Amino acid sequence: MIAVTGIAVGTTALILTLSIVKGFSVKIEEKLVAFSSHMQVRQSDGRLFYPLDADTRRLSHIDNVLSITPFMEKNVILQSRKGKKTLIQPAMLKGFDAAETPDFLRESIVDGESIAESGGDNLDILVGSSLAETLDIGPGSRVLVISTSKQATGALLAGSDTIVDLLSNMDLELATVRGVYETGLNEGFDDYMVIADLGALQKHFHPSRISGYEIMVNDLARLNETTRAAADTLGYPFYSYTVYERYANLFEWLKLQQNITPLLIITITIVAVFNIISTLLVLIIEKTREIGMLMALGLGPSKLSSIFLSQAFLIALIGIALGNLLALGFSVFELHFHLISLPEKNYFIKHVPILIDFRDYLLVSAVVASLSLLFAFIPARVAASLKPGTALLT
Repeated sequence: MIAVTGIAVGTTALILTLSIVKGFSVKIEEKLVAFSSHMQVRQSDGRLFYPLDADTRRLSHIDNVLSITPFMEKNVILQSRKGKKTLIQPAMLKGFDAAETPDFLRESIVDGESIAESGGDNLDILVGSSLAETLDIGPGSRVLVISTSKQATGALLAGSDTIVDLLSNMDLELATVRGVYETGLNEGFDDYMVIADLGALQKHFHPSRISGYEIMVNDLARLNETTRAAADTLGYPFYSYTVYERYANLFEWLKLQQNITPLLIITITIVAVFNIISTLLVLIIEKTREIGMLMALGLGPSKLSSIFLSQAFLIALIGIALGNLLALGFSVFELHFHLISLPEKNYFIKHVPILIDFRDYLLVSAVVASLSLLFAFIPARVAASLKPGTALLT
């Protein structure tokens, strides 16, 4: 029972480790893709440009392209007032078609409502929870959007701008906060990204111009190939890059966690295997006289070894089955009830993410079973090497 419990606990730990690491990577990737798509196409130096139907058609003809969405990004400064106190914070104002707001962003709204396509003169925005807390604003609040309307790149300043240039190009707009979203991605998102309808953004700042195209693909395995094809199709001054390149630091962090996983798997597996070895060795010590009697009656070493190998197989089989059931039960329970919480500012998510992939269950079961049988040869050989006379006198 102790050996079976050891195998079950080890198997459960292995499966849950893989499920949590994969689930964490998938959740973070989904959030990043929801904000910026699989790939983006822009002009050099981030210049704003007028979209052409011909460019959209050429991109749509590229194999593997699923959807194409124009967007605009503009660096701004937001200003709000709390009593006599003025609060100021830099932000990135991003506009896309409000009718195509990702489900992920709609579901992330914790206060207020989503933006709608603006046909009037109002500029409605969505702000992240961290930014809203810093500026002390919420749904219905009015904020001052400070930008430079003549800047061709959407940046707040150009390298050659002077203070006089900045003041002469200053553009002030009033915006109304419609909702507050919270994704858990604090740095660069909840504390920085402000969402608006593309049409309203163009009307207030740069009529009819965009920053680029956001593209979703069918097959992620061919993403790099599709990215190169998009740049080649449109030619200079267009260039393209993937979400993995844009947020390389975050994906490297995820990769680092995945690289530690094999070490954990090896460690837990070795513990489980030594559990079986120690159990069988203790069994040999307890059954030494019985082993001597069987050998005296003519049972060969190979037959004797097969007895202990079958014991190891049964222990491993029962332990692996229990481990799979425990891992599956815990995963389903956690996915439904979210008992384990995480500090969202550190991990970008509120609860432990678990991805149930039955290939992980098969892989872990096969590895544990194979190693258990492989190392079970040690006590089996010990039993087979006993001398009948010595074993009977023990």
